[in-house]
Amino acid sequence: MAKICAPGKPRILCLHGFRTSAAILETQIRKWPESILEKLDLVFLDARYPSAGKSSVEGIFDPPYYEWFQFQVHQDHTEYQNYEECIAYIEDFMVQNGPFDGLLGFSQEEGVALTKVPKIKFVIIISGAKAGGAKYTAPKLAANAFAAPIKCPSLHFIGEQDFQKTEGLALIDSFVDPLVIHHPKAHTVPRLDDQSVKIAQNFVEKILNLATT
Repeated sequence: MAKICAPGKPRILCLHGFRTSAAILETQIRKWPESILEKLDLVFLDARYPSAGKSSVEGIFDPPYYEWFQFQVHQDHTEYQNYEECIAYIEDFMVQNGPFDGLLGFSQEEGVALTKVPKIKFVIIISGAKAGGAKYTAPKLAANAFAAPIKCPSLHFIGEQDFQKTEGLALIDSFVDPLVIHHPKAHTVPRLDDQSVKIAQNFVEKILNLATT
């Protein structure tokens, strides 16, 4: 049964990072100010596949851990497994539990390949990286995702110590009108300082208008 949508709130599907879980991402996001969270309808989804290896959050967060698909980075390309199945899994969930206004992803970009659901109105990207950039070649299903500038509103979180910082900055350049929150941490969901809260609130006000149209 689909979850009942919260009236007047943008409904956002939240996708956790590699070998973590919906519960872990929710724990991290719930540390943000209530003044922001109370305006959003957040839905957290576990990835389809159990973790096939060690998680970077072992000893910090309890298992189980999950992964959306499998990949291996080679010198000249990135090899993906089960990417198409991952997209189908997310789309099926969105059809059954939607409609969704936007996506929030930690180190994930599956949203660029969705084709069977209504076009999302905005994205929130935490520690993202550009598929098809200098480090990661794009999966076939998302090969043309960045062929043209992406016009939907976007909020990006960039960590100064994040190993994906360079690719995260490249991803920002793919969007027409991005808002960016810089933080001093590494590859993580950061707490929001006063300046970050102001930027996040500006973004929320923008998407509140979109959710009602």
